[in-house]
Amino acid sequence: KSKNQYFYLMKKVLIFYCIFLCFQGFSQTNWQKFKKLSCAEKTWTLFHVFKAKKAFEISKEAQYVSDSIAKTPLLDGDKNSGQVDAFKHAYWMARLHQEIGKNAAKSLGKAHERTNYQQYKNSSLEDGETPDKISSEMDLYNNNIGLSFTQKGIPHPKDGLIYTIVNAIVAGKLKVVKKDSKKNYLTCEGTFISKKTLKRKWENNKCLVDSNFNIN
Repeated sequence: KSKNQYFYLMKKVLIFYCIFLCFQGFSQTNWQKFKKLSCAEKTWTLFHVFKAKKAFEISKEAQYVSDSIAKTPLLDGDKNSGQVDAFKHAYWMARLHQEIGKNAAKSLGKAHERTNYQQYKNSSLEDGETPDKISSEMDLYNNNIGLSFTQKGIPHPKDGLIYTIVNAIVAGKLKVVKKDSKKNYLTCEGTFISKKTLKRKWENNKCLVDSNFNIN
């Protein structure tokens, strides 16, 4: 019994030490963001102690760059299952691969999608919409494509990376959710999907298409 108590105590000390190392030097803002992470993302952090801070920085960078891209005519401006959303995930993974390695980047992407399912169960919003299965499939697909754009430790100018991803999207190499010109969701047959029928449904009849499909 005393031996079990010893190992339990050592486990608690190790976890505390990992958190301390991971967030040493973090700003108060980043600490607050950590506390808001899902269980899956916190678990990823504990298993990637020395990579977590860089991952946080790249996540903020990916959001900033994609928000900037949304204001340009390069893509469709659609942050919800559109080309800009595809860009964000591809850029995020490309930069993570470059800085923390492919496996760590890929596992963080999966942790984020598990978070989306939890948000769905809690009826929370992601970019203004409730997450669903098809959007998660889109994200995972684009994550995998994004991983192919860079290699760990090999420099890649950010401007060049941005245009590489934009060109891949325009060429239809990533995925988006099928919509009409007014950003209404469509089935694979092209039938209009009412927003009311999508509420609180993880599985629905949205359709994944190549990233150059939707009409701008």
